[in-house]
Amino acid sequence: MLKIGLQLYTLRAELEQDFEGTLRKVADMGYSGVEFYHFFGRSAEEVKQLLEETGMVAIGAHRPYDALLNDTEQEISFNLAIGNTNLIVPYLTEEQRNWAQVAADLRTIGEKVKARGAVLSYHNHDFEFTEHYGEVTAFDGIFEEVPADLLQVEMDTCWVYYAGFDPIQYINKYAGRLPIIHLKDMKKREDGSAETVVLGEGEVNLPDILEAAAAAGVEWAIVEQDYCSRSPLESVADSLKWVKQYAQQGGKVHV
Repeated sequence: MLKIGLQLYTLRAELEQDFEGTLRKVADMGYSGVEFYHFFGRSAEEVKQLLEETGMVAIGAHRPYDALLNDTEQEISFNLAIGNTNLIVPYLTEEQRNWAQVAADLRTIGEKVKARGAVLSYHNHDFEFTEHYGEVTAFDGIFEEVPADLLQVEMDTCWVYYAGFDPIQYINKYAGRLPIIHLKDMKKREDGSAETVVLGEGEVNLPDILEAAAAAGVEWAIVEQDYCSRSPLESVADSLKWVKQYAQQGGKVHV
């Protein structure tokens, strides 16, 4: 059964204002785990205590590429101290997208992370599918170049869809190397850009994605909404309501 977590980037403004109170609200909504992206000056011990208080688990942490590359041991130590074993590359700037160098760097980081008993993953946007590494997409290229024991897949299924590819096909392709997916919905604006929306209010085929993810052995589906047209707290609560309704209809998710 898929477990449901929340990427805290969605609540970045709320966390900056009230880190502890916002995490307590997330737990009260019914999320069983969170994926961090920033710790807002809190110590590892403070974060760990808050997780213990709320009963949530640290699913992973999106950490800046430069930090993972240049401060690897510090990043690993902090995350292990809060109980998180998943360190995730969240984004590459245009200047960082030398794919051969990225693959070499990911291998280097992955070896250090593996040596400490943790896991390195890479989270995609759409550009990994529109840019190429050799004869294949950059997405496929880096995972071909870096072995699975050094780099796992965190697939943002919405960005796969937005790039014009089939999320179901890609989930099936990376089954066994895909512990976490991002569950996100969107509508295309008139100019072709993506407007992220509450789950179930967009055009992404979420039920089929969840079904494929469960069959592929995915452990966590992470709710994320990059930008919210209404209150972010209301948005993530409404997205969880959609997941619960899906579960009530027989969906293979644990909520």
